[in-house]
Amino acid sequence: MADEPDDASEPDLQEMLRRMMSGGTPPDTAALAKAMGLPGGAPALEQLMAQLRQSMQQPDGRIDWGIATEQAVAAAGAGSLSATDAQVSEVAQAFSVAGLWLDEATVFETLPETPGASTRTQWIRATMPFWVQLAEPVAIRIAESLTTVFTDRIPPEIAGELAGRVPDAGRMLRQVCGTIFAAQLGAVVGGLAADVVSGGDVGVPLLPDGRAALLPQNLDAFAEGLDIDGQQVTLYLAVRELAHARLFRNARWLRLRLTSTIGDFSRDLGVDVDQVERFAEGFDPTDTERLKEAFSNGELIPPKTPAQEAALERLETTLALVEGWVDVVTADATARLPKASAVAETVRRRRATGGPGEQAFATLVGLELRPRRLREAAAMWRAVTDAVGVEGRDRLWSHPDLLPTAADVDDPAALVARLTGGEPPKDDVDRELEDLLRGEEPPPPV
Repeated sequence: MADEPDDASEPDLQEMLRRMMSGGTPPDTAALAKAMGLPGGAPALEQLMAQLRQSMQQPDGRIDWGIATEQAVAAAGAGSLSATDAQVSEVAQAFSVAGLWLDEATVFETLPETPGASTRTQWIRATMPFWVQLAEPVAIRIAESLTTVFTDRIPPEIAGELAGRVPDAGRMLRQVCGTIFAAQLGAVVGGLAADVVSGGDVGVPLLPDGRAALLPQNLDAFAEGLDIDGQQVTLYLAVRELAHARLFRNARWLRLRLTSTIGDFSRDLGVDVDQVERFAEGFDPTDTERLKEAFSNGELIPPKTPAQEAALERLETTLALVEGWVDVVTADATARLPKASAVAETVRRRRATGGPGEQAFATLVGLELRPRRLREAAAMWRAVTDAVGVEGRDRLWSHPDLLPTAADVDDPAALVARLTGGEPPKDDVDRELEDLLRGEEPPPPV
């Protein structure tokens, strides 16, 4: 008697593709979703399958990123849809006080829209365009490369059937790959939505210009174990979020610089064909479980090119300058909060390590959004504030040519000297060099 599959009730994935392509009986959505690792229960699975069938009917072959949004909402879990009246009121009050305190710590003007509470679902829908902008070039490059290799390696018995029923099988395979990638992105963003506490928590301007928000559902988890009054935590985070949003609102060029730098990184993305071919050896193109695993662990993301490394360095410097400025402004604005330093340290630890969602995004797309030189950038902004005051410091954001550089982060004294018209203090090496140039012997070592 021939060996039977372990689970005879689970339909073969090749048969699933045949049914979809032939317009016959829709396949078992639970089996496909199990292979793709998708959350949401039967209704969400049916919706995903409908979106997949619809995407394969699109003549332009575009990826349906609506799948990412729906999967993100499903993955965000409990607390996604609403906040209590008490939570909304507490956040509104915190933002009101935060605005008054920030007026004393920065010259940047208030936002055109009143900040407030946001649910996880609202955060997902508001930020998804940004995530898609980062992920789409990667998804397209990988899908095209996989399609080329898979088309060459597809089993003969399926190849003939594809040719008869689907003249453009390559487009279909690209859309299947794109759909799976979109679903994976949705799972990552949903995980982030369950972790972030504000619109600017990740450091980049996720929310539309002029908007700021806190996520009440996630504040309790942030404050857990701090032994600090929850209102203090909310107020501190409201100041940080508002400072971040005001900076991007008043330095209009800054958002474009960040997105352009990210675009430079994405445009230079290359796919290692040899790497893809090694992955494809012995691989069944209908095995969505293996494909999902490859997307999740970054197996198909090639090593960074020199141009990408340069773009990443520029991105990290800009993010460090942004976050360092926010740290300094928030510290000044919350000086009257008894436990501000404890909350600030928690923020620094979270930001240094990143959460599971951020790590998953870096694996999926190959782009890390965490600056590495935050403390140095904050120390530079503190030195600038002490030297030229709040107005002089914030004026540096008025034009990209005025913004401090990575060299300024390394040597804040030289930057302060330029801003004040003085000279930077000389170290021992500088003094010995001047002595040599004047022909003087340096003093003997002690």
